[in-house]
Amino acid sequence: MPKNLFMSGQRLFLFALLGLFSSCVAVAQQQQPMPPAAEQPHVIPPPDPPRGGPQITFNSVYVEEPYVAITFDDGPHATLTPKLLDMLAARKLKATFFVIGKNAVEYPQIMKRIVQEGHELANHSWSHPNLGKMGDDGVRSQLQKTDDAIKAAAGARTTLFRPPYGSITPRQKQWIYDSLGYRTIIWDVDPFDWKRPGPGVIRDRIVTQSRPGSIILLHDIHPGSVEAVPQTLDQLTAKGFKFATVSELLAMAKTPPPKPKATVTPIPHTRTGEPVTPPPSPSPTARRATTPAASPATAPPSSPRPAEPTGTPRG
Repeated sequence: MPKNLFMSGQRLFLFALLGLFSSCVAVAQQQQPMPPAAEQPHVIPPPDPPRGGPQITFNSVYVEEPYVAITFDDGPHATLTPKLLDMLAARKLKATFFVIGKNAVEYPQIMKRIVQEGHELANHSWSHPNLGKMGDDGVRSQLQKTDDAIKAAAGARTTLFRPPYGSITPRQKQWIYDSLGYRTIIWDVDPFDWKRPGPGVIRDRIVTQSRPGSIILLHDIHPGSVEAVPQTLDQLTAKGFKFATVSELLAMAKTPPPKPKATVTPIPHTRTGEPVTPPPSPSPTARRATTPAASPATAPPSSPRPAEPTGTPRG
C-alpha cells in the first residue's frame, strides 16, 4: 500500500474518532442541567441595640388632662392654609403645621402668619420623599433645607420632625436626634383624609379615635380635610377635649402608672407537698346509674273555671 494512502486513512480514522468523542460530550452536556445562578441574599439589618436616654419618638403622649394635638401636613397651601387659619382663629385654638420646605419657601407670608397667630411649625422634609429608603446624606439635606426655610419664617429652628409616610428606620431616628436634635413625631389618630373619604367621614373618624394625649393627623392641602375641621373641633370640644401644640403636649407628659400584675391562683397541695389531684368526674353512664329516678309529679286538682258574665265581649 502506498505510504501516502496509508497516512490519509489514519487521518480519516482520527477525524472520525474525534467527531464521535465530541458528539458524546455534547450529548452529556445537554443531559446534565446547568446549575441555577446564585441568588443574592436579602440582607436584613440587625435590630438596634437597646439604649437608655430620652424618648425620641412619639405616637401619642400620656397626659392626665384631656389635651390633644391636631397637626397638619404637607402645606402651606396658597388658599387652604389661610382658610384653615381663619377657622382656628375663630375658636382660639392652636395647631402644629408640619411643612414641606419647598412650599414654605414659596409662601413665606403664610409661614409668618402661622407663627404670628401662635401656631407651631415643624419639619416634614423638603420634597416629601420616602426617607426610609434614602442614604444619610440625602436625609440630612432634606431636613436642613427645610430647617432653613422654617428659621427664615419663624426666626428660630424647630426640634420636631415627621417623616413623610411615617417611613423611617430606628437607626435614622437615632442619628437624626443625635446630630440635628429632632424628635420624631408620628400619630395615633389617622382619618385617612388623603384618600378623600369626605368631610363627614373624616370628622367621625377623628372624634371616635381621639383619646387624651392623642396626636391627630390631617393635611391642609385637601379641600375635604379643611372642610371637616370646624365640626371636628366643635365636637371634640363638646366631648371635653382641649387643644395644644405638639411641643405643649410633650411638656405635659407624665409617667403612666404601672400595669396591675395578673393574679395567679395557687394550686392546692397536701401536707407532703404533692399537688392535690381532683377526683375524676363520673361518666354520663355512671351519673345516670347513680341518679335516683324522679317520682312522677302529681298534678293539682283542677279548679272549676268561673263562668263568664254574659253580654261582655272577650278582648
